[in-house]
Amino acid sequence: MKTQHYLTILFTFFLISVHGQDTLKHKINNIIDDWHNAASKADFNAYFNLMTEDAVFIGTDASENWQLEEFKTFCKPYFENGKAWSFKALQRNVYLNKSENLAWFDELLDTQMEICRGSGIMELTNDGWKVKHYVLSITIPNPDVKQVVRIKQEADSIYKKKLLNKTQ
Repeated sequence: MKTQHYLTILFTFFLISVHGQDTLKHKINNIIDDWHNAASKADFNAYFNLMTEDAVFIGTDASENWQLEEFKTFCKPYFENGKAWSFKALQRNVYLNKSENLAWFDELLDTQMEICRGSGIMELTNDGWKVKHYVLSITIPNPDVKQVVRIKQEADSIYKKKLLNKTQ
């Protein structure tokens, strides 16, 4: 009887833990949606207030590895003109570390570039959950990869030379 009692208690704690993680993942999911919505509404302050002070945004171009202040400078004209970008999640997976103060996610997005993949890291700060690192990629169907490589080969060759010259 005691064993059954302990198993019941253990199972109850397990269910509470799983429910708590699901609730937290739902909250994080909503914050990511709010972040994307702020861009679609060209709300500069709302968008950047959902990013950490040391955030990084990596865009689809090989040269786009933006530290926060550079990214703000780049984005400001788009937001001021009322036309930033519009990303809507089609699918998203959210994961949490054991301490539940760090989350990472991957998502498929409906964008003006068709389906894109985003992945990021969220950090629990004193001001709540914020985007710390984000990577945006254009998805390419496997049968079309060779054609896309041909299209970008010249630009990539030039950029590779530039990168190699920096390391020498």
